[in-house]
Amino acid sequence: MTQRAGMPATSWLQLCAIIGAAAGSGDAAILTAAAVVSVMLIAHHLRRHRGRVALAAPLIALAAAAHATAARWEAAHCVASLAGAARVEFVADFDLAPGDAGPAVAAAGACAAPAMVRARTAIRGGQWYATRDRPSPDRARLRLTVRDATPLPRTSLRASLRAAGVRRVDSVFAAEAKDAAFARALLLADMHLITPELRQRWSRAGLVHLLSVSGVHVAIIAGALLMLLRALRLGERHATLGALSITACYVIILGLPPPAVRAAVMFGALLVARLRQRPASQWSVLTLGALLPVLVDPRAPLDLGWQFSVLGVIALAASARLAARLEWRGGARTASLRREFLASVVASAASAPLLVWHFGTLSLIAPIANLAAAPLVTVLQPTLFLALICSPVLPVARFIAGAAHPLLTVLDGVAETAARPAWAAVDVTPTLVECGIGALLVAALLVAMVRRRVAPPLLVAGVSAGLLTWWDVLPTRGPGVLELHMLDVGQGDAIALRTPHGRWIVVDAGGGAPGVDQGRRTVIPYLRRLGGTVEAFVLSHPHLDHVGGAPALIGALRPRRYFDGAFAGATEAYRASLESATVHGVAWSRVHPGDIADIDGVRLRFLAPDSTWTAGLTDANLASTVLRVEYGTVAMLLVGDAEREEEEWLLEHVAPRLLRADVLKVGHHGSRTSSTPAFLDAVAPRLALVSVGRGNTYGHPSPQVVAEFAQREVPLLRTDVAGTSVIRTDGTRVTVTTAARHWSLTSSEFAAPSAAASSAP
Repeated sequence: MTQRAGMPATSWLQLCAIIGAAAGSGDAAILTAAAVVSVMLIAHHLRRHRGRVALAAPLIALAAAAHATAARWEAAHCVASLAGAARVEFVADFDLAPGDAGPAVAAAGACAAPAMVRARTAIRGGQWYATRDRPSPDRARLRLTVRDATPLPRTSLRASLRAAGVRRVDSVFAAEAKDAAFARALLLADMHLITPELRQRWSRAGLVHLLSVSGVHVAIIAGALLMLLRALRLGERHATLGALSITACYVIILGLPPPAVRAAVMFGALLVARLRQRPASQWSVLTLGALLPVLVDPRAPLDLGWQFSVLGVIALAASARLAARLEWRGGARTASLRREFLASVVASAASAPLLVWHFGTLSLIAPIANLAAAPLVTVLQPTLFLALICSPVLPVARFIAGAAHPLLTVLDGVAETAARPAWAAVDVTPTLVECGIGALLVAALLVAMVRRRVAPPLLVAGVSAGLLTWWDVLPTRGPGVLELHMLDVGQGDAIALRTPHGRWIVVDAGGGAPGVDQGRRTVIPYLRRLGGTVEAFVLSHPHLDHVGGAPALIGALRPRRYFDGAFAGATEAYRASLESATVHGVAWSRVHPGDIADIDGVRLRFLAPDSTWTAGLTDANLASTVLRVEYGTVAMLLVGDAEREEEEWLLEHVAPRLLRADVLKVGHHGSRTSSTPAFLDAVAPRLALVSVGRGNTYGHPSPQVVAEFAQREVPLLRTDVAGTSVIRTDGTRVTVTTAARHWSLTSSEFAAPSAAASSAP
């Protein structure tokens, strides 16, 4: 590699630190393996420098991994401690009216953790409050529904400044609500006013990254500040220091998001190098900008914004190198347009694996849309920032906001026009392996753009492309047994049955609070990670906590069949699931008692609902689809949210032998309105499953229901205690796997942990 295109040894070592932090922040074996291989390759490459430098590479990566692992454990401990605290203090980033939700920091004692607060009372941003409402853990942060909050005599400076910024934006853009929503997103990373429809439109256009504050936004503002200070005839040093200071304050107010930190560090490094009249390697500046957010937060490499931000800069550098090689001829304007289009294509291609993995959508029109949107954002971003700065003089600020209105309208028009064609975007459902192959393909192409010897990386790219093309044709290896995956989707239901041949039958898709799509957030990534097609989707009933994730799941994973009890008077999410099924050609079937479907040796026997029974009902719970899953001599009974009345109907109309089951998915999350003694006697389960949210306000599962199962010595496995759990059977023997342990249902040792699980809160 030539000096021009090569990375200095210090940059390679910084890259090792980033790789180590990424491996330590995650808990996936494949991530650790990829990190080890990458660091070993870097160490081998550094042998040409000095042996000590090559030895330092794995040591630095190991130290970064240890630091990130310790930080992850500490964060998990704080989340668990706060979830069990009787009194929690919190400060929200924005003003929250009753019904609003927003980011916050929760604290108790020495522990603090990020949280998502849903307000049931008015909350002022930047003000610390105390509450006795108990938060519930949600991955690396907390969820807190605040019903009663007591103001404390202290404030948070950063949160206060951010909340004040939102108030000023709202006052400046009061004339246009849509402009205020855009300004909040583009200036202060507050997207909760962006509607799902608008976000979907911008995703199809490949412009959704512009709606959140990223490195591009910060760089544009920093560059505009530098030009403004120079225009005010400040010296180069004073203008540079002023621009850096204002940019740093802005990034702090934003909450130090990794993309913004990366951009600020790179901008500062380039300006300092210019002041000192010293050349700066673009790779050194990039690795330094990528490393600093990792030092602030070791989990930054797992942040999607950080990944897009760093990858975007790499793509721009690679496209510039490729454009120089191509040596296009023509006028300056034509050459500039070609370079910009090439950069847009390379950036879109580089981000494709991340986009399809996280969003399941690949925008084909993104290069053209970004080419049209980039000049608008370059002018719009400093205009919005200037309006915010001038907000103390409201008439001036509103005049500038009026000038920004046409730009915002045109930008949204670009997104709407780009998203309109049917071919603008395609839904993609890759597995983790396919995304890994795609990432290897992209990495090889980027390396080929910057290296003189292009044959080795192009060979890797060709092999990767071949694997990606033929991967779906290769036979899928299933587990060889029937698996029931009870997914932790909070206060909701989502069960995924995996057949011996590796195909999926999904029963319900979770729901969640407004803006939280458990289908897209939890169910789809989980199934993609394990691989395999979805053969059928079964909806127990159309309540939001069961059907909320169905539209996204159907659109992304395209099940062949949709089984439904068809209860009248359904929710908006239910109608959206039917529309998604129609659009994507999924065959819809209404289930009836006695219907049977066989998939890979797994028999699905529907016991309810009966149309005559449901005709006079007003409660969808009582019309739940009841499914008996049979494999060998083992049976599993899934009853949705069936309550006492439907249980009595089943006892009257279903043969006793068909109610018997080894595994019972407890009705209505363990509510006292379900699981009557007569029904439990008829089912006689050996294991009971409860899908329930941590610290839920409904009191699920009911102490009476817990006592019923304890009296029968039936283990109760709960998602709020054990998280996602997997039950496997070969047709005779049943085993259970949780995050904590693995055991056999028939073994004598199973009774010991079951008591703890049954009595856990």
